[in-house]
Amino acid sequence: MLFHFKSVKNRSQFKEKGEKMMKEHVLVILPHPDDESYGVAGLIALNRKKEVPVTYACATLGEMGRNMGDPFFANRETLPLLRKQELINACKAMDINDLRMLGLRDKTLEFEDDEYLADIMEEIIDDVKPSLIVTFYPGHGVHPDHDACGEAVIRALYRKKKEDRPRTLCMAITRNREEVLGEADVVLDIKEVADIKMNALRAHRTQTEGMLRELEEKLKNNEPVMATWFEEEVYWTYQWND
Repeated sequence: MLFHFKSVKNRSQFKEKGEKMMKEHVLVILPHPDDESYGVAGLIALNRKKEVPVTYACATLGEMGRNMGDPFFANRETLPLLRKQELINACKAMDINDLRMLGLRDKTLEFEDDEYLADIMEEIIDDVKPSLIVTFYPGHGVHPDHDACGEAVIRALYRKKKEDRPRTLCMAITRNREEVLGEADVVLDIKEVADIKMNALRAHRTQTEGMLRELEEKLKNNEPVMATWFEEEVYWTYQWND
């Protein structure tokens, strides 16, 4: 079941733009609420500043997550609804105009039938007709759900002629990513939208509050490793082998 969260104001703005602008459309497909805020919030915010439509398809509600807030305010029963609302709030922070919750179960994507998952992704891709897709690089997502999601997206795209596939950027978070894939070929400067990324992360309270308190303290101390979170995002263009 798909859940649509749309901004009427933004739809009216898009109608005022020319046909060329309407052809630009970013589709982000990730498995968990907060994956988008950690990894893609800068790219999303930069596109929304240009009034490019962004659709976010989130496969699960992350209902099996271990974090329950810091201090605790969630439990296993309340976490799914809390994370759903946090996802909606994060999308508002990033000005995402189309949120689709796919209703799959957290920590089970790797056990779903490969073709079934690809069918779901293909349906969304065909509906949105994106000019750019962002997902996890298969084999480099660390979490099994990350890899399963990325694999399903790529499998769906392989069903299309090569010339009909949109540009596909992937996040890779394995330690050996550069050894296997080479250096990232897309490095985005996101400093101008760093505040949006921070607000998107803040929206995921159950998952990020404790971490963000420590992070903000480190940012005040100008610790360079932590500061890079809000300075750039890196992506690998998927390399088709056909």
